Amino acid sequence: MTSSDAPAVVWFRDDLRVSDNPALRAAVDSGRPVLPVYVLDDSGGGSRALGGASRWWLHHSLAALDASLRKRGSRLVLRHGDGAAEVEAVLRRTGAGLLAMNRRYSHGEQEEDHRVRRAAEGLGVEVSEHTGSLLHEPGEVLNGSGERFAVFTPFFRALTAAGQPREPLPAPASIDGWEGSVHTEDLDALGLLPTHPDWAGGLGEEWTPGEKGAHRRVDDFVAHRLARYADERDLPAAEASSRLSPHLKFGEISPYQLWHRVQNADAPADIRTKFLTELGWREFDYDLLESHPHLDTVNVHREFDAFPWADVDDRVLHAWQRGRTGIPLVDAGMRQLWTTGWMHNRVRMVVASFLVKNLRYDWRLGEQWFWDTLVDADPANNTAQWQWVAGSGADAAPFFRVFNPVLQSQKFDPAGEYIARWVPELADLDAKGRHEPWTVDGVDYPAPIVDLKRSRQEALDAYQRMRD
Repeated sequence: MTSSDAPAVVWFRDDLRVSDNPALRAAVDSGRPVLPVYVLDDSGGGSRALGGASRWWLHHSLAALDASLRKRGSRLVLRHGDGAAEVEAVLRRTGAGLLAMNRRYSHGEQEEDHRVRRAAEGLGVEVSEHTGSLLHEPGEVLNGSGERFAVFTPFFRALTAAGQPREPLPAPASIDGWEGSVHTEDLDALGLLPTHPDWAGGLGEEWTPGEKGAHRRVDDFVAHRLARYADERDLPAAEASSRLSPHLKFGEISPYQLWHRVQNADAPADIRTKFLTELGWREFDYDLLESHPHLDTVNVHREFDAFPWADVDDRVLHAWQRGRTGIPLVDAGMRQLWTTGWMHNRVRMVVASFLVKNLRYDWRLGEQWFWDTLVDADPANNTAQWQWVAGSGADAAPFFRVFNPVLQSQKFDPAGEYIARWVPELADLDAKGRHEPWTVDGVDYPAPIVDLKRSRQEALDAYQRMRD
């Protein structure tokens, strides 16, 4: 095998796209034949094992990526096992001359990437690493003292003061695919889709995973929702959210593409900035993840280690998980999550507050449930948001900010439209009845599993005991 025959292996991870993919671009520009590889790693040695909803999404996203690569003259090799070991095996089998990859940021992922770099160097393989999933490398945005920001607003101000993000890279028109023989798994054999039972019907109705689906959703958002975003983003019935989070999570669209698309949209500057601020939170959360590698299990503010969580009643926890708490907005959100793999952000805060404060259950129980059921379950955002609600995270809401789910639904879903959609047994009631069905006789709906006023006070008392 000559050096020109030695392929450039592209290790795809959370960057399942061909446009604005710096690692793929580097491989194509190297002049070597290109071999794209994806490894499903359930070993726990690198990435956190995906939840069920994310596995469903991954199946369809990999199929879309393979189709896109084949149109350009390449293909996607699928492997299953320890990520570092499988990539090393591919490098050995193919005699690769280059390994290209976009960086990842969780503790396990970085350790795995370090193992791969060492293996590649031992084989004499050049390693090319790139920033493709974030607008900045964690730790690059620092305050005047050279330290990381602990508060979001000055972080975002410093991030944007650094100038506009780079322009997105075009997709390669063609790819010189490596034609040698290397083992690849069949996509169906990876077992990503649910079968017994197949609970994913609602996900299929709601989502189109893949790069094309991501860009269609961006087009729809910019054309029909962006103008309403600032005013209506907190209204769960208004459908003003972008719903781009799962596409970003799987890297079917890059933050650079999304930033410039919104920045160049025909919308007032304040509305564009409002949306771009949400991208800024994603950046902030990844900074937090790198500096707190066990963010999914360890409180950022360690005084919360002493918080007196309540003993878990499995029946109560199950009622929360399946939307049978007797609190309409909470139940609507949890049913939306179970059906579609997604929940409106305002409602996420409400259901999280209800679990952590009204039920006084450890935030980690909620984080794990979201990790398994969200299609956008992200190692930084999902955990950081739970710690934010619990009061234990960086720039978090204070613990004594307890969301009253009835007042929240009255304010942000005044007619109860969102509730009526996801809790249809309340749809025939008027607005008051939808918010407070316990005031209406003869409604086939559970009684509240907890008294909101009393449980709020008990949560505040527990917080005071922790402080004492």
